[in-house]
Amino acid sequence: MDTLSYKTISANKETAKKEWVVIDASDQIVGRLCSKVAKLLRGKYKPNFTPHVDCGDNVIIINAAKVRFSGKKETDKVYTRYTGYPGGQRFDTPAELRKRKNGVEKIIRHAVKGMLPKGPLGRSILNNLYVYEGTEHQQQAQQPKTIDINQYK
Repeated sequence: MDTLSYKTISANKETAKKEWVVIDASDQIVGRLCSKVAKLLRGKYKPNFTPHVDCGDNVIIINAAKVRFSGKKETDKVYTRYTGYPGGQRFDTPAELRKRKNGVEKIIRHAVKGMLPKGPLGRSILNNLYVYEGTEHQQQAQQPKTIDINQYK
């Protein structure tokens, strides 16, 4: 067996081929959508995936306001945050967050962030996610391609 013909390709920041993709989140379940988005952001669907490099795509999610939860999570799930002051622990349900400005974006970012690696790499990968509640987005200049998220596992 010729071992020189089999080379492991390790991507780096210069050789990574990053694309711009648009995902329509209408009638998608939050957890299932976000797990696929996390894989896209990480680059796991690409043949030259390298664990320690940001080689994933830039993902734009449109129609995020139409995303839904399964079961009774819309009213029973609780998001906890802390203001930094004594007695400053605050609790919100997804139904309460939807009423706030950028509330749906916070729901999706929170779910995707938990599925990315912890540390500097995960924080930089999360910057490649753009969430919009409507159909319009500001990344038209990048000429993103629209993909069907249901075709991914």
